[in-house]
Amino acid sequence: MATTSATAHRARRLVRAIASGLAVALLVTLIAFLVREKFDPLVRLDEGAIRTATAYTRERPALRSALLAWQEITQPIHLYIVMTAVCLWVWLARRRTTLAWWAFVTMMLGWNLALVLKYVVQRARPVVDDPVSHSPGYSFPSGHAANAAIVATVVVLLCWPLLRRGGRVILLVVAATFVLSVCLDRVFLGVHYPSDVTAGVLLGCGLVLASWLGLLGWQPPDHPLHDSLHPHRKEAP
Repeated sequence: MATTSATAHRARRLVRAIASGLAVALLVTLIAFLVREKFDPLVRLDEGAIRTATAYTRERPALRSALLAWQEITQPIHLYIVMTAVCLWVWLARRRTTLAWWAFVTMMLGWNLALVLKYVVQRARPVVDDPVSHSPGYSFPSGHAANAAIVATVVVLLCWPLLRRGGRVILLVVAATFVLSVCLDRVFLGVHYPSDVTAGVLLGCGLVLASWLGLLGWQPPDHPLHDSLHPHRKEAP
């Protein structure tokens, strides 16, 4: 009876993870379809935002320098060097091997998936008469935005069990601010359209959350990971 209950519990969680992944895939695919078909309202919104954003940046040299510096700092390779060190710390210092491997594999999968999608959609970078910055490759989705969202979501999930309510609120605000700053950086430098960064964030956050639900679903119901979201909950007497 206990085995049947555990199997049903695992099945429900795995179905939830798959459903979450499919929902994210559907949203990103919809945006990609509109981009590929050059859906006029989306194109006009994207082009107008790029013209306004780059004009604003062009008139402010200090802002342009700050955006270019942030672009370099938030290169995916830099983010993942730091996060690889974090995964090693989780593995060696906190002795959470499963979490460490989950975080590392999920991040590498997300990084490569964003790259593959660029070649599937093949959207050209924004064309600006007087460009603020240049970036190689295709535009959709934004790799910077996707990887920032991946890293931020992984950090939130890793740190969540270690914090109480106030710390969690601060963590969420810092993570959201980080992702938003990367998205704005891409648009105000004129190297990505708003739809590119939106799809990147959806892909990054959605992939990590679906992966997390899958990890929980694969573990037995009494596994410590199932209590990780409520580590300070008091047991009933």
